[in-house]
Amino acid sequence: MTRCYYGTPRLPTERVKEIEERGQKAVGYYYFATSNAGRDDWQEKEGAQSRGGVVPIANYEQLYSRGELKARAEKARAMLEECTVCPRRCAVNRLAGESGKCHVTQQIIVSSYEPHFGEEPPLVGRRGSGTIFFTYCNLRCVFCQNYTISQLGEGSPVTRNELAQMMLSLQAKGCHNINLVSPTHVVPYILEALELAVSKGLCVPLVYNSGGYDSVETLELLDGIVDIYMPDMKYSDEKIAEQLSGIKDYPSVNRAAVKEMHRQVGDLQIDEQGVAYRGLLVRHLVLPNRLAGTQEVIRFLAREVSTNTYLNIMAQYHPCHRAFDMPQLARPVSRQEFSKAIDLAHQQGLHRLDKEHFPLPLRFVLR
Repeated sequence: MTRCYYGTPRLPTERVKEIEERGQKAVGYYYFATSNAGRDDWQEKEGAQSRGGVVPIANYEQLYSRGELKARAEKARAMLEECTVCPRRCAVNRLAGESGKCHVTQQIIVSSYEPHFGEEPPLVGRRGSGTIFFTYCNLRCVFCQNYTISQLGEGSPVTRNELAQMMLSLQAKGCHNINLVSPTHVVPYILEALELAVSKGLCVPLVYNSGGYDSVETLELLDGIVDIYMPDMKYSDEKIAEQLSGIKDYPSVNRAAVKEMHRQVGDLQIDEQGVAYRGLLVRHLVLPNRLAGTQEVIRFLAREVSTNTYLNIMAQYHPCHRAFDMPQLARPVSRQEFSKAIDLAHQQGLHRLDKEHFPLPLRFVLR
């Protein structure tokens, strides 16, 4: 019987070279050990579609073995001297203790880390998504449901070693992936911690779970490192984006970022167990009174990314934080608004929708 060895040593470098010399990519193969085999007794299964308990050799493991992961971390760290990590380009020296819009200097701040079962089914599987919630954000959404974390700074500083250990701990618990929540402003620190974690056996897919306001320059450093991108697409209108999240150029920056993410990883790939292991998963939160510009978001995905895009159209908006001060945001999304969004997706040929049913009111769920 096949089983996964979480935390196993990386596939030997010479084995990777042997595969690549044949003109093949090691990431396209799955390596597994049988229950009576030793940890280094790997077998090759070409073209496998079903993983079961099998873990593929991750791209970041190959980059680590070549020293490229360290080089990427150093490039990212250099961006902190006059910070250009995110599209805000605050140009402060975070390494010297200066902070920009994200409030983070040379420390990583983490709110929590745990196996999470409330994410999309392809991420959760049977054993959960290993989420690490980073404190602060480069957006200022007036309706943020996690505003105590993203804007008030709820969390505790951790070292690179501690962050690496969090990744390894989640892997050891059986999580299908490491889900980096709000990572945009701390990418350099994540890469430094990842190098440490990989050296100690990290091998599960990485999920980049962001608000979608990401720099293409920074994303290029993550090429071959991130396995699953999960960005928000919040708005289609610049004025609405500025009013609700404090970012005027959100739509153009967001679209460029999503296209770069798709270029790197393609459409979402899911194994026979229903677990995603590579690709793009987009989230779009429907807002009341058509504030999110859902029609334009859907049209962009269908025409400029892929009609095979895995899209989670979310209906769970409810007034929170400062949304009550804005009449257009001071109510939940209606069933009709959500249904309209689903219809628009179907009309544009998007067929991989995470869910198509309006959530039941809480009082019915609890009965």
